[in-house]
Amino acid sequence: MRRSFAPIALAILAFASGSALSQSSPPASVPGATASATPALTLAAAWRLALDGNPELAAARNETLAAEGARVQAGAFPNPTLEAQIEDQRRETRTSTVTLSQPIELGGKRSARIAAADRAIDITKSQLEAKRVDVKANVTAAFFAVLVAQERVTLAKASLDLARRGSDAANKRVTAGKVSPVEETKAKVAEAGVRLELVQAQGELRTSLAQLRGAIGPGPAIGAVDGNALQTPRPVSADEVTARIDAAPAVREARLDIRRFEALADLERAKRIPDITLTLGATRPTELARNQAIVGISIPLPIFDTNRGNIQEALRRQDKAEDTARATELRVRTEALAARQRIETTLAEVTTLRDEVLPGAQSAFDAATKGFELGKFSYLEALDAQRTLLQARAQYLRALSETHRSVAELQRLLGIDEATASSSSSPQTQERP
Repeated sequence: MRRSFAPIALAILAFASGSALSQSSPPASVPGATASATPALTLAAAWRLALDGNPELAAARNETLAAEGARVQAGAFPNPTLEAQIEDQRRETRTSTVTLSQPIELGGKRSARIAAADRAIDITKSQLEAKRVDVKANVTAAFFAVLVAQERVTLAKASLDLARRGSDAANKRVTAGKVSPVEETKAKVAEAGVRLELVQAQGELRTSLAQLRGAIGPGPAIGAVDGNALQTPRPVSADEVTARIDAAPAVREARLDIRRFEALADLERAKRIPDITLTLGATRPTELARNQAIVGISIPLPIFDTNRGNIQEALRRQDKAEDTARATELRVRTEALAARQRIETTLAEVTTLRDEVLPGAQSAFDAATKGFELGKFSYLEALDAQRTLLQARAQYLRALSETHRSVAELQRLLGIDEATASSSSSPQTQERP
């Protein structure tokens, strides 16, 4: 009787001693990809590829260059005007006049224009930095999603291998007349369910890889990533979140927008003062046969147009920018604290699963395996214990995935650079359960 149990017992013991999450197995790859053709991508390499080739980041850089060009134009002085005219077509009575006019800006228009252009450059630089952090956060979230998907594929493969062995063992027992064919049918149904889980895990991996390619931008093909999916960050306190609100990209950009509209309002006020135009030249009447100097000055009279409407518009837009900045700060604070709370919740879930649920499921599985080996439990009881363990591990991976997504969202909101955050956050690497 013990010999008939041996094939299934060996299969279950193989899973117990070599489970997917208990060993550091190489990262799973998409079906059809080879390790030699597409080496595993590290997170640092993914960042480099994204910062070099992401089109959104390139667009933000071009916007900064465009703003710098506008700053050059803002500092330009008005061009002089050369005018020549001839009065009378008859040579004997013709009068020729040549004048050079130079507009002179008054009221600090040029300095106000330069200040507004400088503020625009500050905003584009802030947007570029925010986009850089946003790209790195997207890459980080997509990278860990691929890591978790690889762990799921590895786990599903190990589970399918066990299910196949159990199905073969059940088939042999039915052939030997030891058990009812119903047991073989149940084993095959269990195998089909595990095979479906593998197909779903592989599909999720392909989707995660596609999302990672989209986050990185144009570049080499990605078949797998290399990293530790079980790495978890330390909790972030509410005080730390509050301290970083002022440096958040959206808040910083909103405050820079206030300064830009202040500069634009100053420019509109300066436009109330009319510019003058100095004119120098000479005229030569043919009849007199001598040159006469021309000196003139022109000043527009601000009687009908005092630029009042543009000043009012600029001031109201400044008020709007201040209101928007306050609303942005409130929104960022709320979303950041919510992301922090999600991190705490998922970390608590990860800790509970790792320290309590997984050890209990593993203990139950070991007991069922031992009892099955001794003939005290049926195969289906051992299979049920295995399924419980696999579900607990899948839930553990889902909690890890949600933790990584929440961390990436918090980094995006607060403008935390992952490279510098790693030194301050002290991410904790958990042992594989």
